[in-house]
Amino acid sequence: MARLYFEEIDDDETENAETADIEEAENIQYMNRKVIENIEYIEIEDLDDIDDVKETEEFGEEEYREYFAHYEERKRIRSERQQRMRKQRVLKRFLCLGVLCTVMSIIVIVRVSGRKKDREEEHNQLQTVENVEQTERNDLPLINGVQGDIPEGADSEPDAAGTKPDQAKPVYSFTSAPNITGIYSEEVISTHAILVDESTDTIVAAKGADERIYPASMTKVLTVLVAAEQITEEDLDDTFTMTLEITDYAYVNDCSAVGFLDGEKVTVRDLFYGTVLPSGGDAALGLAIYTAGSQEAFVEKMNAKLEELGLGDSAHFTNCIGLFDENHYCTVYDMAIIMKAAIQNELCREVLSAHTYTTKATAEHPEGITISNWFLRKIEDKDTGGEVLCGKTGYVVQSKNCAVSYGTSAAGTPYICVTAGSTSGWRCIYDHVEIYNRYVPESS
Repeated sequence: MARLYFEEIDDDETENAETADIEEAENIQYMNRKVIENIEYIEIEDLDDIDDVKETEEFGEEEYREYFAHYEERKRIRSERQQRMRKQRVLKRFLCLGVLCTVMSIIVIVRVSGRKKDREEEHNQLQTVENVEQTERNDLPLINGVQGDIPEGADSEPDAAGTKPDQAKPVYSFTSAPNITGIYSEEVISTHAILVDESTDTIVAAKGADERIYPASMTKVLTVLVAAEQITEEDLDDTFTMTLEITDYAYVNDCSAVGFLDGEKVTVRDLFYGTVLPSGGDAALGLAIYTAGSQEAFVEKMNAKLEELGLGDSAHFTNCIGLFDENHYCTVYDMAIIMKAAIQNELCREVLSAHTYTTKATAEHPEGITISNWFLRKIEDKDTGGEVLCGKTGYVVQSKNCAVSYGTSAAGTPYICVTAGSTSGWRCIYDHVEIYNRYVPESS
């Protein structure tokens, strides 16, 4: 029976090293106690006489009982120790998990704070740049009450003939509102944007307003403005004959087109509407050639107009359509200035606000061609808090989708909004809707 006991002990070899060492020490202590222990402490049960005691001592029955009882006690102690160790391990795991969660929370808080700080720094930089620009504008001399550069030879003194030279035309500029807001809404995908209170020439909200962009077909706002200033009301009913050179130019450069054909005689009015509503490259090139004789001569007039508007340092155009060219650029601030000048021209405002238009009947198109401003038709049923009255979109790969619009708030305050760098035509529309809704002051 003693042999069976040791076999059971051997079966328990799976205990960890620490528990085995403790048990071995306890066994040694126990054996030492047994050596010096008096025989009178041995309890014998169910024995009738001394012979039975001697027989029991000979086979170790009593010793077995003692060992078995001690084994049970050690087994209980070992079980309690294992439970304590398990609890300690669970506690350590919870502590590690708590530390990990705390570290992750700190990292998240630091990153959020960092982003907020970056946005504040960007806003402060934008505010600083605008303040510097405003200071520079304030330092410019006044011409008829409007700030701008004095062209060479434009002195106020009369010339030799006794006549005074023509005064310089007004130069538009926008100032930042005291509480100007950065456009950081996640609903605005466009990388560049500006919102201007046109009634006070105040920038209400902006994002990258002074960074260079490629304006794409927003260029055509300046195209119709320059052309409108070169012709009279009577010229609108004059006719222009489309050429193969014009139609091929639009086709080769993958431009949007009205659909005019080689040899088709169209009115100058049709060229205006065709330039804006369907963003027709054929109409824009025809309008440029009609006005200046060639696109190159017309582009010179466009850049002269930019100089006149005070945008010569930040904007430069190389074509009348908006085709990509590294030297064809401006900012959303510049485009807002161009839009302001355009809506103050009666013909341009009329064309930019038209939703649909049908060209005059010709031999090639007996019923005319019906064209639409899809930006205005798509945004008219969206809630902008007011009404969008004028608009022109654009797209080239390098600038993505862009648009300039002019609208009024519920209180009738006029605003100009320009965006660039959106991901689709629809997304561009929703960017304008979000900007009008979120950043137009409630009081206006």
